[in-house]
Amino acid sequence: MMAGTNTATTTLTVRTPLLALTALASLWLAAPAQAQTQNYPVTPAQRATAQQVAQAGVPIGELAPNAPDSYTVKRGDTLWAISGLYLKRPWRWPELWGMNLQEIRNPNLIYPGQNLYLDKSNGRARLRTGPAGRGSAMDTVRLSPHTRYETLAGNALPTLRSDLIEPFLAEPIIVDENGLAHAPRIVATQENRVLLTRGDRAYARGDASAPLKDDPGKASEFRVFRNATPLKDPDTGTVLGYEAQYLGKARLVRGESTSTDDGVDGKSQAEIVPATIDIVSAKEEIRVGDRLLPEPPRQFLSYTPHAPQGEVKGRIVSVYGSAVVNAAQNQVVVINRGTSDGIESGDVLAIVKDGQRLVDPTDPARAHIKLPDERNGLLMVFRPFEKLSYALILEITDGVKVGDRVVNPR
Repeated sequence: MMAGTNTATTTLTVRTPLLALTALASLWLAAPAQAQTQNYPVTPAQRATAQQVAQAGVPIGELAPNAPDSYTVKRGDTLWAISGLYLKRPWRWPELWGMNLQEIRNPNLIYPGQNLYLDKSNGRARLRTGPAGRGSAMDTVRLSPHTRYETLAGNALPTLRSDLIEPFLAEPIIVDENGLAHAPRIVATQENRVLLTRGDRAYARGDASAPLKDDPGKASEFRVFRNATPLKDPDTGTVLGYEAQYLGKARLVRGESTSTDDGVDGKSQAEIVPATIDIVSAKEEIRVGDRLLPEPPRQFLSYTPHAPQGEVKGRIVSVYGSAVVNAAQNQVVVINRGTSDGIESGDVLAIVKDGQRLVDPTDPARAHIKLPDERNGLLMVFRPFEKLSYALILEITDGVKVGDRVVNPR
């Protein structure tokens, strides 16, 4: 006997927790979806701040001027943008998390469709999952029997738009003066081609002390680079590192070897047989002399925008991938501070524009004056090296140029 279709409607009482607003969300760059359900650590300082704020809420003066009374999370939102709706300083997510600490079980995730409500009373602000005054009432949702499969991990909002940073995780690299000089190099092409692109075959060699072999455990995937542009400290003129120009990717097909042939005089002669590589992708045309560096292991990366732990005073050294000195929002820049200065991924810094120097037109003595320095925007470090770091410009008021100062946000 065939079972009949159940068309009954079931009434369920559901409490929807606010998982988090900005919190420790992640950029899922090169990570499998199932790995995205992990919880990520909350630092003791962040938790202490959240617990402190949870007791009394956030001063209304800390809210953004146009903080909405209610907001429904949409697809395409980012946690940075939503935090900016509520707080003057979006990187201070613990305060936002602390507004609703009791209801948060996983501070890493927030999903489209969640409703956020702002409760302002007694000069303080708290974030709720229901309108102010509702108290402990539960939402009633009517559900009809049906089958649905959906992976929530893939729907969690990223901290920032991943497409803005992802290409730069694979492309730029900071090397020391000899970093590329001793890297394997392309020595020949098929049919004497001058330029190589995707699908072409070429031949490469390593240093005499480190030939390019295809032994087990050695790299078989490589990035192709050219040049090594010096990056100088704007203050001292000291070279802090060299930025290699990313060209594409190559795969090792056969390693270097030697062969023995009889020479014209009948004597055996050993000859070097270069390694064989295939170009698997090309951002720019590749040629003989370009260098190979091993493809780094794929990593799961998460970014938690936060203020630096210590005092930072630095400058913008260069604008990546641009011949001009000015940078716009969502562009990547290099700053003259790195891990040796305590910089880490997620550090948010304020961009400061130097005040203009001019002559006071109202002063008969024509005195020279300097206008006050003004904050021009924010950037976030996403790839630090020892003395230099790559950072994404999150927001700006005016154009950002090489030499602009970066300091702790206020």
